[in-house]
Amino acid sequence: MPPRAALVEVAPIPLTEDQTLQLRLHAQHLTSQRTRRAGAVAKVVRELCGIQAQDAGAAALGIRARAAGLRAADVERALVQDRSIVRSWCMRGTLHLLASEDLGWLLGLLGPRFARSNRGRRAQLGLDDDGSRRAIRALRSAMSGSAPLTRRQIVEKLAARRIHLTGQARPHLLSLASLEGIICHGPSQGREPTFVLLAEWIDPGPALPQEEALRQLTQRYLSAYAPAAPEDFAAWSGLPLTEARNAWRGISGGLLEARIGGSPAWMLKTQAKRLGEAAERGRVVRLLPSFDTYLLGYHNRGLVLPGKHARRILPGGGLVHPALLVDGRVLGRWRVARNRNAAEVVVEPFQALGRDVRRLLQVEADDVARFLGVEAGLRVLKPG
Repeated sequence: MPPRAALVEVAPIPLTEDQTLQLRLHAQHLTSQRTRRAGAVAKVVRELCGIQAQDAGAAALGIRARAAGLRAADVERALVQDRSIVRSWCMRGTLHLLASEDLGWLLGLLGPRFARSNRGRRAQLGLDDDGSRRAIRALRSAMSGSAPLTRRQIVEKLAARRIHLTGQARPHLLSLASLEGIICHGPSQGREPTFVLLAEWIDPGPALPQEEALRQLTQRYLSAYAPAAPEDFAAWSGLPLTEARNAWRGISGGLLEARIGGSPAWMLKTQAKRLGEAAERGRVVRLLPSFDTYLLGYHNRGLVLPGKHARRILPGGGLVHPALLVDGRVLGRWRVARNRNAAEVVVEPFQALGRDVRRLLQVEADDVARFLGVEAGLRVLKPG
């Protein structure tokens, strides 16, 4: 990073760990659940600048944790009927739920980068540049005016056009077509995803000049994750660290610098009013789903997830297990256990939970069950 004076002109604000966590919880809409209202799903998705969604059910639960009174059907309605949100590959080249109005400028900024990054792997799978172009043309032709198609149906239609895909070439082509703004996910058929032509499904909003799009992304990231540093922004977005640092410089006039245990972090000046509110918050207990954005938004997760328990939430291989969050820190993991007649929210705490936390945990477990439309009890295992 450049000297601090190049970013801000005021002395850094010292923040305790608890203040930092409260500010981040507020930015993530996790401190107090919002009243249900029209457009709540799209508003949460937009204000978080996307929710990771390779697991569609987990993404829906991530919205639940941030908006009161919603049900799983509300998320499905926003995707399929209102089409105010859309599922597509984006940040880090992974699947996200995104506000439909944002997709144009996000893909304009990030799509070509991640498409290029997988170029070598596509070539290994038989999709070199020429092969990819021919496959994309055939895909566009096959899907034009069509009902939503499953992967199998797409492969069959491409084969009829003499484009034969096997193995990993199939998801790589779908990802490339999504990153290029040609297709996106449509309504699921049971557990099977479908795909549609983007232009026939939603209005993705306008593309923006690269500099403006990068500025927009940086501001939107900080709005949802501050206090944070360029390293965090790079980890979340998939941008190179050098570019993330340049993006920080580009909005330096609107930033406040802080110190968290001696480490620099920044927030938007418009977020300064939250500093006085941080100490006034009540206890926060949330059941976050797998791949939750709260755990994916930072390069260094040590403040949120102590090292001795990190492997139980982040076992490797890109997995992120569901987490019990208490006042911004991960204090356990959880799952929904189902059988034919009943369901149960099972929590594995990493330490003993106080009475007030257990009371709020019961409220959360009840809300998860309500969201999913099931009757479910709560079982808290012995700490370990």
